[in-house]
Amino acid sequence: MPILYRRAEPQDLVAAESLVVASINELTERHGFGLMATSSPPNFQQFSLKDDPDGLWIAEELGDILGFAWSWACSDFWFLAQLFVEPGQQGRGIGNELLKLTLEHAQKSKAVHKALITFTFNRVSQGLYIRHGFYPKAPVYFLGIARDHLRPSLPESPLRSTAIDGSDAQLKRLAEIDSISLGFTREKHHRYLRNDPDTSGVMLYSSSECVGYAYVNSSGHIGPLAVTRPDVLGHAFTSTLKLAAERQSKNISAFVPGTCDSALGIAVKFGMRITFPMLLMATSGYPSWTGYLPRNPGFM
Repeated sequence: MPILYRRAEPQDLVAAESLVVASINELTERHGFGLMATSSPPNFQQFSLKDDPDGLWIAEELGDILGFAWSWACSDFWFLAQLFVEPGQQGRGIGNELLKLTLEHAQKSKAVHKALITFTFNRVSQGLYIRHGFYPKAPVYFLGIARDHLRPSLPESPLRSTAIDGSDAQLKRLAEIDSISLGFTREKHHRYLRNDPDTSGVMLYSSSECVGYAYVNSSGHIGPLAVTRPDVLGHAFTSTLKLAAERQSKNISAFVPGTCDSALGIAVKFGMRITFPMLLMATSGYPSWTGYLPRNPGFM
């Protein structure tokens, strides 16, 4: 039977998550990084499916899911969150067909800019993306450290923070910060994070000026974090590291783009180590991130 390509349905997402985890672990283990991915509830996938069902696709044969693609769009920006094919099924053109369907989603969304984050060592995927107009923009490093090793050494930051409470005024300022740091607004994603019981967020102030925001989840992972000016990024990252260190999680982690010099320097200075490298790829004209730390390669 031919492979069936169809829009994902809610009942597909758990199986799709298992396929993604297995595909990531096969790739990272093959390249000497060991098993990296663990399964988690597909909450953001479910949110994205409800928000825009045209962005999630399944490749299926005889009832078995062979591939999964997921993209989302905000304003005039489109992001490929995941595209994975079961390791034993690669080479059958499934990835190409799923990418074609997601790019149709980008066209339908009238995207001006398109981007994705992939593994630096995944040369096959990078070649595929380059053929479709995505070009390397910056390395994105996943860094981590045991909380007990970080906590005693952190300096005080000149920035103060207040909790994100979801007020209209805050949502407006969050949109302004995203517009400056990312080039687009993503109010729906801030509402998602606001409703996530495992995540808390803060607005960051320099004197009376709100210069950024940051989120930390219950496992000690930082992101997203955004600022309006690159010169305050180091202070924002330090403030957020302290917030993460105050939690009871064993570890602290963050994705830091190589273009965010101050944050990357602080991470290494205080002992955070690079676990694995990733790569931001985007269409021509999309600016590099100098004031933004993504949450993960799917949420961005």
